[in-house]
Amino acid sequence: MSEAGPGPGGGERPPTEEELRAAMEEQLRRVKVDDVLLQTAVTLVNLGARRLGLAGTEDEKDLEQAKLAIDALRALWPLLPQEDVAPLKDALAQLQMAYAREAESGKEEPGPEESASPEAEAGGAQPDDTERAKARSKIWTPPGA
Repeated sequence: MSEAGPGPGGGERPPTEEELRAAMEEQLRRVKVDDVLLQTAVTLVNLGARRLGLAGTEDEKDLEQAKLAIDALRALWPLLPQEDVAPLKDALAQLQMAYAREAESGKEEPGPEESASPEAEAGGAQPDDTERAKARSKIWTPPGA
């Protein structure tokens, strides 16, 4: 490392453009694509959680951005080093479930022809198999899960 002389105010001088370029080259020599892929996946999980209102504030909520983060993570999934994805698998599942809840709660109330049966209104009915199948089809799980 080169010695930095005193700069304005008696502190160390800022690095030169050449020193910055050399430091960046050194970092690029050491970084692996797997590391960048994992970091990107973690960033997508964090952004998705914020856009769903799971972290951060309500004013950050944006379902379109949350969906994009989930879709991007799903697209990136096959490229991730599989030995490192267990925590991401759980996080993705939680994001997808939270997104499904938010998307469902944002829909309009059903009209009279779509209203729930009296049993459902009383809280005693369970969703039928068709509704369950629809809900399952919205949740993506990674291959081999």
